[in-house]
This record gives sequence, C-alpha cells and structure tokens, in this order.
Amino acid sequence: MKILDRKEPILLFLGDILIFTLALWLSLSIRNLGFPSLDEFYDHLTPFSFIFLTWLFSFFVAGLYEKHTVMLKSKLPSVILNTQIFNSIIAALFFYLIPYFGIAPKTMLFIYLFVSFCLILAWRIYGERLFGFKEKEKAILIGSGEEMRDLKQEVNNNSRYSLEFVSSIDLDKIDSLDFQSEILDRVYTEGISIIVIDLLNKKVEPILPHLYNLIFSKIKFVDMHKIYEDIFDRVPLSLLKYNWFLENISFAQKIGYDAFKRGMDIFLSLILGTASLIFYPFVILSIKLDDGGPIFITQERVGQNNKIIKIMKFRSMSVNDDGIAEKGKEQKITRAGRFLRKTRIDELPQLWSILKGDMSLVGPRPEMPSLVRLYEKEIPYYNIRHLIKPGLSGWAQLYHRTPPKFDASSNETKIKLSYDLYYIKNHSFLLDLKIALKTLKALLSRSGV
Repeated sequence: MKILDRKEPILLFLGDILIFTLALWLSLSIRNLGFPSLDEFYDHLTPFSFIFLTWLFSFFVAGLYEKHTVMLKSKLPSVILNTQIFNSIIAALFFYLIPYFGIAPKTMLFIYLFVSFCLILAWRIYGERLFGFKEKEKAILIGSGEEMRDLKQEVNNNSRYSLEFVSSIDLDKIDSLDFQSEILDRVYTEGISIIVIDLLNKKVEPILPHLYNLIFSKIKFVDMHKIYEDIFDRVPLSLLKYNWFLENISFAQKIGYDAFKRGMDIFLSLILGTASLIFYPFVILSIKLDDGGPIFITQERVGQNNKIIKIMKFRSMSVNDDGIAEKGKEQKITRAGRFLRKTRIDELPQLWSILKGDMSLVGPRPEMPSLVRLYEKEIPYYNIRHLIKPGLSGWAQLYHRTPPKFDASSNETKIKLSYDLYYIKNHSFLLDLKIALKTLKALLSRSGV
C-alpha cells in the first residue's frame, strides 16, 4: 500500500520546467507590450535554458521535490522565496559575467525574476489540484502511542495522501473495545477499504481472529510502521525489538559501495581540507584576538565498532570540558566561537579525520564516550549506531528539529537514534549524495546542520 504518490516529484519537475518556460514568454510579452515572435523567444530560450537547469538543481537541494508533508507545506512560501533569491543571484551572475549570448537582459531579467517567482509560488501551492488525485480511500488506524497520533494528524491534514483515517483504535484501551460497533459497523457503513495496523503490538492479538474474517470482505491490511517510515523518514521507536534488527540491519559486504564511499571520502577530504587551509590564518587570528586561548581542541569520540577516536576542532568554547559537566568549570561560547559554530568552520579540522579513515563525510555524528555510556544505559539498542563509520554530517542532523546540544537528553536522543537507524537501514550512494547536497544547502543558508 503506497499512500504517497510516487509520480508527484516527476509531475512537479515537469511542471517547474513548464512554468519557467511560460514565465519567459510572459516576461517577453510584458517587456514588448505584445506577444514575442518565435525567433525572439528561441533567442532567449537558449541562454535561459542554462538558468533553468541550475534552478531545477537548487530546487532539488532545497527539498522541493521531496514529499510535501504538513511541515513542508507550512514553510513552502519561505522556502521558495529563499531559493528564488539564490536563483536570482545565479541568473544575474550568469548573464553579466558570460555575455556570450548577445542579449542584454537587464530589464528583461528583473521582469522574469518577478514573473517566475509568482508563477512558481502559485503552481507549488495550488498545482496539486491539477494532479487529478483519485478519491481518498477510507481507513481505520489501529495502534497506540504518540506515533499513531502523529501519523493520523499528518495523513488527515494533508491533501496529498491517498488515504483518510475515519477512525482510530487505541490498543492501550483494547479492553473496552466494542469490536462490532467500532470496527465492523464502520467497515460496512462507511466504506472502509483499508485497515492500518500495528501488528507487532502484543495487545492486538485478541482481535486478530475478528480481523482475519475481514479478509473475505476484501479489506486490505497495511503495516503502520511502514507507512510511518515512508512519511517521516525515520524508524518508529515502538518498532525497535530484536527481530527488527535481525530483519533490517544486515551488514553483508557491499564491496562496490564501500570502496566508492571510501574513495570519495579520500578525494573530497583531501580537496576540501587543502582548500580550507585558506581560512586557518583568519580563524587563528580571530581566536587569539578574542581571548588569547588555544587555537585547537582535541576531543574523544566513539567511532565505528565502539573504537575511541580523536577529533580536532577550532576552539569555540571558553573551556574544553569534553562534554563532562561534572568538572564544574564555567564555560561559554566565545564571540569568535559563535561565528565559527554558526558557519561550522570550527569543524573544518575534522576533514583530516576523514582522510585518516576515522570518520566519513556522511554518517551518524560521533558522540562523546561519557554520553555514550549514559545513553547505552537509558536507550535500548543505542550501540547499534556504531556499526558504521561516523560522519561529518548525517540524516539526523538534517531532519531532527530539536537535537540535544550541550546537555544530555535521552528523550531527544531517542528521536535522533530513530533517524540514524533509518540511515543505517537505507544507506546507499544516492542517500549519501542527498545528504551531502542538503548539507551544502544548510551551510550556504547558514541554517546549520
């Protein structure tokens, strides 16, 4: 059962190309106060095609071809605005630095940027009405906990899904369930065709015989956890049992992927590490002028297979306590450190850890040994994240909205672990590329990772 329309990104991509082309034609019409000739349109279409390609790429990096969750839809106007501001800079640089095409688009470019923004915004907000989605299938949701509530809220508040939950059954209240009225009657009177259910919950067992009989009524049963993972891009915490790890976390050697990833780590860390040396004199000077303290700090982290590794960073705190608050030393972010952290320049020395092989460009962020010992006691299966090499950036850094920063937080770390497990389960070259591009976008927008 796919409640996500897999064709939607393709439709959005094709629609964006059409909108860019239409915006060019309208812009020429506005400038000329009349319809442009075909020759004039094609003369402009050729150079603008290069702009279209870079804009489509920036849309991908900005996440505009990902599934439109409720959260993304709420931020859509600001995401498009920020992306189009960046695209406008690219377009201006292209035409003014490469005057090869023989057109002088000063007025034309400004008109086009305005028209294209208005059309793209309207297309992305109202275009879903043109997709021709079929009527939503009615469903009953059977599960428990916060994950069930999140799933119901997301699906029922988003018009892009092909499903609607007309009722939900809380398995924590199974003893008071009237199966006849709350499930059977609804199935036959409200046209229910799907039951989304948490089959791994032991509390569901008493009603399984009744649900079995619904097979003969053509009712489809769907795994609640699979839908949850597809929508939220993380593994539902209630699913974490030994059998899940045995089924999903397999580390048979992927020789091609592993060799390619290591090769890219070496190549890119060498290139980026060498290029980053240009920042070192300025960083050193700013730290020394700020408080005169040490330039670098070295901290221990837990790497692959629980191996203790050492990473180097530019110092951003007044005291390097290595994450151990019990030392009682007062610490604060320095003035220079605030900028270094915001831009992530403080982490540039870790490129040499990647070159050395202790880290990768992409993977779960390495944690401090003291916090690992704490989390291993409080969070089941926490050590599974150490099966793979830690990374400079990872899936959790991109999607976890409220990660723990300075203090230990088991609740937030559980959520972070659910994202890490999603990456461990689905890691691939394409997923690594997506993380790398979105990390670049986060750095350029100074939103942090």
